[in-house]
Amino acid sequence: MDIDRYAEAFDGLTFTNPADGVLQITLEGPGLNSVDERKHRQLADVWLTIDRDCDVRVAVLAGAGRGFSSGGSFDLIESMMSDYGRSLEVLREARDLVNNVINCSKPVVSAMWGPAVGAGLVAGLLADISIVGSNARIIDGHTRLGVAAGDHAAICWPMLCGMAKAKYYLLTCRDLSGAEAERIGLVSLCIDDTDGPEPVLAEALAVATELAEGAQQAIRWTKRTLNHAYRMHEPAFDASLAYEFLGFMGPDAKEGLASHKEKRGPDFTGGPTSE
Repeated sequence: MDIDRYAEAFDGLTFTNPADGVLQITLEGPGLNSVDERKHRQLADVWLTIDRDCDVRVAVLAGAGRGFSSGGSFDLIESMMSDYGRSLEVLREARDLVNNVINCSKPVVSAMWGPAVGAGLVAGLLADISIVGSNARIIDGHTRLGVAAGDHAAICWPMLCGMAKAKYYLLTCRDLSGAEAERIGLVSLCIDDTDGPEPVLAEALAVATELAEGAQQAIRWTKRTLNHAYRMHEPAFDASLAYEFLGFMGPDAKEGLASHKEKRGPDFTGGPTSE
């Protein structure tokens, strides 16, 4: 496995080869592994290379340090709000991220602990097998930011945990622990991480190694067949992305971003009262 090739092509991500046929992608960087413009683009595109790499049989996605990812960086969000052309580029990348994870023929295993938000959470929840720490904080923060819950939310939350729970968490932006995420079916497995995140990553690598040693074509065809369920919901996904990015042009998104930066509650009073 040519790790150097990945490191050169996707220099915003960190790559290792922890087991035969297993490629580990680690989100690493300032702001609790926040996703800046470069990472956002590369996180969308890397799955295409993995899909075509004969040496990779399974991909593992993890975060570095205290958490998985805090989501999109303030700079990324501000660039979308101030530059229409850039917002269209990010919209395309957001669509590609979801579709490329779904369509990647290789199984993807995620290991999430600590905060898991935004673009990182997209790939974490769309992973074929998602493993979280019991103390993880999973948050879809879109409505708290003042925009519709786009990205992955419409395409997978209702399918994974049911419409009632999906609406509860997506409309309120309340966070849920890894233990609660497993209980409602949002993730595959929860691991006790009271003493640190090491057991979460260890379990993810154990599952990835098992998959890497399995019947590859059978595993890939099974993934492809199951993921047709996601493909059937692509119209809802497209609509959610369109509403999300329309929201970035409005006053609520500006207030939502300002409140995040100033560490205060938002005051959403500037938007219209009807559609």
